[in-house]
Amino acid sequence: MKSIKSRVKLLLLDIDGTLLSEECTLSIRDKKALALVSASGIKISLSSGRAAPACLPIVDQLSLDGYHISFDGALVSNPKTNQEVYAKPISDQLVEQIIDFAHHNKTNLELFSANRHFIEREIWTTDIYRQFFGIQPIIANFAQIVRKERIIKGTLIALSPEEKTKAKYFCRHFENHLTFSWAKIPAYSEVEFINVLSPGVSKGKALENLVAILGISLAEVMAIGDGPNDASVFSRVGLAVAMGNAHDELKAMAHYTTLDVDHNGVAAAINQILFTPLYSLRD
Repeated sequence: MKSIKSRVKLLLLDIDGTLLSEECTLSIRDKKALALVSASGIKISLSSGRAAPACLPIVDQLSLDGYHISFDGALVSNPKTNQEVYAKPISDQLVEQIIDFAHHNKTNLELFSANRHFIEREIWTTDIYRQFFGIQPIIANFAQIVRKERIIKGTLIALSPEEKTKAKYFCRHFENHLTFSWAKIPAYSEVEFINVLSPGVSKGKALENLVAILGISLAEVMAIGDGPNDASVFSRVGLAVAMGNAHDELKAMAHYTTLDVDHNGVAAAINQILFTPLYSLRD
């Protein structure tokens, strides 16, 4: 019987809540474990709801190359070179509709192209992108950029009860036309980040395209994650690992649950599964 290590060709990693904790730091233990994975010949790709430019600092810290999943699955690219292998942007017509709806209902909407982040005015969310994601937003008139820019993702950010109510109304209005992904990040646990995506977008669908490019099968992928947006990946891969801080629904889908992000759960999973010969995947 082949060992788990010999069966894994790609390690797919979520970022926030998996690699990065509330302090937004990458632990030394996790970094060393991932270096061991790379040295063993296993490829590593990130899989995040973040915009591609916001993934780049982690790519650099881990000295990764190759392709990564960003925008919750709407883009598979190499953020160092901007080379794309899969993209699922929102149609211009739908972008116009969501802009009009957001204006009419006074809902805070932000738009992303593959490499740029657009806002219409400075609000309380702007500094989150500067400080946490390392992205400098561009102030623009949405009506003027909609057919000039390819919009990969929209985002609603809600903190107050009123903002959360408006976000839910927005999602209900477009539920048959767009895909929505609600997420939180440890550093801003009270804030809801709602990704607005083209129909059919998911991390799992993006992964299907990524493995096709790499010439491997989904059964040869080990994925580690913590959030609801990782469910579409867990349902496809050969080995799904939930963080100790993951949602209960995700843990129920996982083959294995590791420690939480504050206790180096990624390193623990790597050491236990890939580099411990006695570990066997449960049926």
